[in-house]
Amino acid sequence: MSAHDDEQRAAATADAATTTSATSTAATSTETTSAAGHLLGAADIRRIAADAGISPTKKFGQNFVIDPGTVRRIVREAGVGADDHVLEVGPGLGSLTLAILETGAQMTAVEIDPPVAQRLPRTIGEFMPQAADRLRVVRADALTLAPQNLPDFADDASFTLVANLPYNVATPILLTLLERFDNLGSFLVMVQKEVADRLSARPGSKIYGTPSVKLAWYGVAKSVGTIGRNVFWPAPNVDSALVRFDRYAPGEAPAAKSSREDVFALIDAAFGQRRKTLHAALKKVVPEGTFEKAGIDATRRGETLTVDEFVRLADAAKELGA
Repeated sequence: MSAHDDEQRAAATADAATTTSATSTAATSTETTSAAGHLLGAADIRRIAADAGISPTKKFGQNFVIDPGTVRRIVREAGVGADDHVLEVGPGLGSLTLAILETGAQMTAVEIDPPVAQRLPRTIGEFMPQAADRLRVVRADALTLAPQNLPDFADDASFTLVANLPYNVATPILLTLLERFDNLGSFLVMVQKEVADRLSARPGSKIYGTPSVKLAWYGVAKSVGTIGRNVFWPAPNVDSALVRFDRYAPGEAPAAKSSREDVFALIDAAFGQRRKTLHAALKKVVPEGTFEKAGIDATRRGETLTVDEFVRLADAAKELGA
C-alpha cells in the first residue's frame, strides 16, 4: 500500500463540495476599489484575514503569499494567457487568484477551508471586480475531485493547474488529479523545495523515488526556480520551489500493455525496500523469468529504473502470468 493511497484516504473525509459564485458576490459588494487590478500585499492580506476572522492553520497547510512579484512570477512561469482555463487548488486569501485573473484567464478555485472559500469572491469583487465573472469558487477537498463532481473542464481539450499547494498533501493532490483528469495538460505549482526536488528527480539520484517515477508515467516535470520564505505569512520553516509539468503529447507516453495500477504496484514494491536489489524486493511480486524477459538486470535497485523500464517489467510479468 503506497503513502499516496494512505494520504488520499485520510484526506478524503473532508466536506462535500459546494460552490460559490464570484459574480453574484461581486455585484452586491460595497467594498470596491478604484485600483482595479491591484494585487495583494502584506497589509492587504492581514486586513482581509482580520476582517474575515481567518487565521492560517497548520491543518490545511496555509501560508499566504504576500508579495505581488512572486505570484506574477508563478503565472509567468505557467504561461497562462487570456485563452486559458485554469484550476487553482488552495487559493487561500486570493493572492495567486488575482494574478491569474489579471491575465484574462477563466478559472475555478478549489478551497477546502469554508471561511476562506466564502471570503474569496468578496476579495475578487473588491480588488478586481471586472474579473468576477471569470471565477468560480468550489468548496471541496482536492483529493475528492473528479470529472463527475467538477465538470468545469469537461469541454476543454486541455487545462492547466496553477497553485501554491499545501506542503503536506502536494504529491497526493498532483497524482490524483493527473489520474482522474486526462485533460490536465500542465501544471505550475509552488511546493516545499524538498518535494519539488523529488518530483523532478531523475533515475540514479538519491532523491529519486515513487513520486518521481509515477509523475514520469504522465509527463515531464522540472524545477524552475526557488522561492524565499519572506514572501509568505506566516513564514514557513522550509524553502519553497516551483515545479513545471507538461503531460506527454499523444504517442509520447510509455507504451504499456499493463495497466497503470500494475506498473504503480511494482514501483511501490521496488521503493518499499529501497536498499534491496530488484530480485530481493520483487521476488514475491513477479514470476520467475520476469527480469530475463524484460531484459533488466535483477541486481539493480529500483532507484536506477526509468518509468519505461518499470513498464517493461510489468509487461513481462503479465505475459508470464502474474
